[in-house]
Amino acid sequence: MKFIITIVRKILPSEVAKPVGRWRIENCNKQMNSKIDLSNEDHCGPCGQYALSKIERKDNQRKDNQRKDNQRKDNQRKENESKKND
Repeated sequence: MKFIITIVRKILPSEVAKPVGRWRIENCNKQMNSKIDLSNEDHCGPCGQYALSKIERKDNQRKDNQRKDNQRKDNQRKENESKKND
């Protein structure tokens, strides 16, 4: 009986190797689109257009967040001043 179990264990893999990194299957469309963009950048060479667009997008998001924070702070300051005047 042990002989049969040993043969079965050798034939059947104990664990299937999972693809990692760039080669795994993505379920999220955002991650899949990012992977596609990166692979296109790798294939086309170091033109840098993708990197420049990412930097520009991050800068725009940072500026928008700073503007929103400043507006929120101004509104809070105005509310506090109006409460003091009342």
